[in-house]
Amino acid sequence: MYKHILFDLDGTLTDPAEGITNSVKYALRKAGIPVPSPETLLQFIGPPLYESFQRITGLSESQAMECVAFYREYFPERGMFENALIPGVPEMLAELRAAGLHLHLATAKPEVYAVPILRHFGLYDNFVCIGAASLDKSRARKEQVIAYTLAQLGEPERSECVMVGDRRDDVLGAKLCGMDCIGVLFGYGSAAELLKAGAAALAETPAQVVDMIMKR
Repeated sequence: MYKHILFDLDGTLTDPAEGITNSVKYALRKAGIPVPSPETLLQFIGPPLYESFQRITGLSESQAMECVAFYREYFPERGMFENALIPGVPEMLAELRAAGLHLHLATAKPEVYAVPILRHFGLYDNFVCIGAASLDKSRARKEQVIAYTLAQLGEPERSECVMVGDRRDDVLGAKLCGMDCIGVLFGYGSAAELLKAGAAALAETPAQVVDMIMKR
């Protein structure tokens, strides 16, 4: 049975679409760069910002860094709390804790944003370890965040660990760290995206996440 459950934040515990897309639009407009379609903006949810600005909007590294700086003007003031708790998440976390499992956060969002968001929604006390990205690029990719989280836990057996997330980055990051990933379909990644990346299972609801973990 899994003992350590690592959770993604955006699209897995909360729905940050409004705040993230508003922050991206603010950054692009301030940089004088055309804003893509609403559907394209949703692709910014999950992966590291630096990479997304380059991959999604075709910016150079220097332009991407400038846009990340502009993004961080808007996000802490407004975007961080233009956010909503995904229904069923508090119950999911409570059930897993009641079963004696250890819950941890592993998010590509910097800790200075992740912790206030968890506190805002009353989720913070569910987690033993908060694994998050750094504000610079030294710990940005999901495998770096997961590896950092596992190191804080004293490098537990990977067979006892599972990542829960909604994007391919969660699945690939978990694989690179030698552990399974349950892909959730109530976030922003499709079943095709998650399965192609190698998700061990797919959950349509938070309740299904609990069932999959408890029945392993």
